[in-house]
Amino acid sequence: MSANNDSIQKTLLVAILLCLVCSVIVAGAAVSLKPIQQANKQLDKNYNILLAAGLVEEGAKPSADQIEQLFADKVTAKVVNLSEGRYATAAELDEIKASGLIPQGKGLAAYNQRKASKDPAFSSKLPGDEDIASIKRQAKFAAVYTVENNGVVEKMVLPVHGYGLWSTLYGFLALEGDLETVVGLGFYSHAETPGLGGEVDNPSWKALWKGKELYNSKGELAIKVVKGKAAADDENSVDGLSGATLTSKGVSNLVQFWVGENGFGKFLATAKGGA
Repeated sequence: MSANNDSIQKTLLVAILLCLVCSVIVAGAAVSLKPIQQANKQLDKNYNILLAAGLVEEGAKPSADQIEQLFADKVTAKVVNLSEGRYATAAELDEIKASGLIPQGKGLAAYNQRKASKDPAFSSKLPGDEDIASIKRQAKFAAVYTVENNGVVEKMVLPVHGYGLWSTLYGFLALEGDLETVVGLGFYSHAETPGLGGEVDNPSWKALWKGKELYNSKGELAIKVVKGKAAADDENSVDGLSGATLTSKGVSNLVQFWVGENGFGKFLATAKGGA
C-alpha cells in the first residue's frame, strides 16, 4: 500500500512541477510577445487611418515599412478635449501620458482611447437618451489625425465606434478639409455576421460614403444610413446593408453620435472657424 502511495505522490509531484514549468513558459512568452503584438495593432490602426483618408488604395496593402513611412510623412496625430471642443493643452497631455494611456516613448498616435473609456478618471457615463451609439462610457479625450499641406488641414480622420447587431464596431471616419464632406469610412474591428452586417467591409459599400455631406442645406446634421436605396440626389444618405437592418442602424447611429454635439461636434465647429 505504501508503495502505491509513493507512486501516487510522485505522479502528483511530477504533474505539479510540469504545470509550473508550463505556466512559466506561457507567461514568459506572453510578456516577451506583448511589445510585438502592440506594435502590430498600432501598425494595423495606422493602415486603417491611411485607408480611410484615401492615402492607400483599397486591397493593396503596403509593407509594414511603407505604412510606417507614409503615416509619418502624411499624418499628424493630435488629442482633442471633446467636452470643450479644442485641442488638449500641454498640461492635459502630461496627465494623459502619466496615466499610461500613451505608452512611454510613444507619440500621440498611440493614445489608447478604448482604455481611457474604461477609466473613470478619463471618461464619463453617458445618459441613455444621449447614448445613441450604445457605447455606455465616453472618453474625455480622443485622438484625431490630420493630413496637412503648409499648415492647412486637407483631411481629418476621426475615430468612431458604436454597437451594431452583435458587436461594437471600431473604425475611422475621414473628412475633407471643409470638415463637412466625407472622404471615407472603414472599420478595423467588429464581429458582425459575415455576408450580412459584415458587409460593412465591402469596398463597394464603403465607396458609397465618399462625397456624402454631414449637414443639409439648413446646416442640420443629416448624415445617415437609410433602409434600402438612397435617392441618387441625396447628399446625406447612404444605402442600407441588405439583410442587415440593425447593423445599418448601428452604423448610422455611431456616425451621427461622433459628428454630433456629444462627440466631435463642438470641436469640428471650432476647427471650421480656424482655431
